Amino acid sequence: MDDNADILNYAGGKWCSASTDKYQDVVNPATAAVMGKVPLSPAVDVDRAVEAAAAAFVSWRKVPACERIQPLFRLKNLLEDGFEDLARSITMECGKTLDESRGEVRRIIENVEVASGIPILMQGYNSEDIAQGIDEMMWRQPVGVCAVIAPFNFPGMVPFWFLPYAVACGNTYIVKPSEKVPLTMQKIFHLIAAAGFPGGVINLVNGAKEAVDAILDNSTVRAVSFVGSTPVAKYIYGRAAANGKRAQCQGGAKNPIIILPDADMEMAARITADSAFGCAGQRCLAGSLAITVGSARGEFRDRIVDIAESRVVGYGLDEKVQMGPVITQQSKSRIEELIGQGKKEGAKILVDGRGALIPGYEKGSFVRPTIMDAVKPGSGTAVTEIFGPVLGLMHVESIDEAIGLVNSGKYGNMACLFTNSGPAARKFRYEAEAGNIGINIGIAAPMAFFPFSGWKESFFGDLHGQGLDAVEFFTQKKVVAERWPKEWSRKF
Repeated sequence: MDDNADILNYAGGKWCSASTDKYQDVVNPATAAVMGKVPLSPAVDVDRAVEAAAAAFVSWRKVPACERIQPLFRLKNLLEDGFEDLARSITMECGKTLDESRGEVRRIIENVEVASGIPILMQGYNSEDIAQGIDEMMWRQPVGVCAVIAPFNFPGMVPFWFLPYAVACGNTYIVKPSEKVPLTMQKIFHLIAAAGFPGGVINLVNGAKEAVDAILDNSTVRAVSFVGSTPVAKYIYGRAAANGKRAQCQGGAKNPIIILPDADMEMAARITADSAFGCAGQRCLAGSLAITVGSARGEFRDRIVDIAESRVVGYGLDEKVQMGPVITQQSKSRIEELIGQGKKEGAKILVDGRGALIPGYEKGSFVRPTIMDAVKPGSGTAVTEIFGPVLGLMHVESIDEAIGLVNSGKYGNMACLFTNSGPAARKFRYEAEAGNIGINIGIAAPMAFFPFSGWKESFFGDLHGQGLDAVEFFTQKKVVAERWPKEWSRKF
């Protein structure tokens, strides 16, 4: 898309311009080229989409589940057909490598596939004769109009942690993409339109804080999903709850990876590097602290330094590139300031990614892989979510000390362990206070049929995205008790 590209809203089955003269540039983070201008839609546009969703809900909730999933089947095939186009779009507006973007598109499709099993997934249950002549049953019914407020780092995947489950359960839906990355969702909504969903079932509103607040304050919106930083997650969860809405809000993270002396060091270093530097460190499951135990320290440190120094950084459309830029120049500046802060706190910078200039892309928002050694527990570097390609190294003498460090943090999104010891692995997965646990895995991302978990200040709510948690979130339970007196039956 070029700087004249129209970025539109989609409501009631129709594309429509926003009611605003406020626009924001959509910038390719690698080239700094302007790819389009996104409208900052006012509350009136949100309300219009909510009205369309509410009108569609009246008939959509009555459609049998086995019929509601038919457009999802068609959407799955359309996503497969548009796979490479979507991957390129993600890379251009978000900065990922093509392989990372392809992985994101695959996760989109997997969630559509799982949600297509909704005729089984949303079944209720019943009991005969709970008392003499009385039967009782539980049914799941849709909640109503629901919405997602999505982040920049996964412009396609994150909305699909929620959207396909919501509509398969009989709800209608509104997507508010990040204003930094609206282009991929434009493409996806063309596929949604082609899949044959009735008008108003799925709607799109572009915008920033005013649009977010309008979603949170509109009484017709019954449930809100969010992924982003912890401060914003707290804000959205609090405001949604105050307005009587269901809310599931994924927050920030500071994910630790523990390396025991018996680990396969080559594998541990390689996978930890992929975790820390993949997607330029801009994912909520990025490894950000590597905690070596005992004699693991020296070999792991040397290996991870070599990998960081040799990682190929550049424009993600180049298949040889292993890491792309961060999302904006503002993010680049913030990350570099935090690296400097770490040095002031006493950390030793083994690999310094600041001041990166990529030939041919000098205006891009690049930060090279960075490794800081001897990070002090409790320091800013140890507790702050940097959200960039920065890995802090810490060292302890026992697995108990390592687990203590893991559990002392305010976040609880992911924790990983590298070892060849079954007892150590069991101890870790039992005691580590995090919602996603990896054993010899650096990104413990759950498949679509498992919930994307998170503990402590990494999540606010009760039910997570994906799988059965999503079905629970997007349905409300109705319990019915029935008695049919015998004298009535004799009339027939």
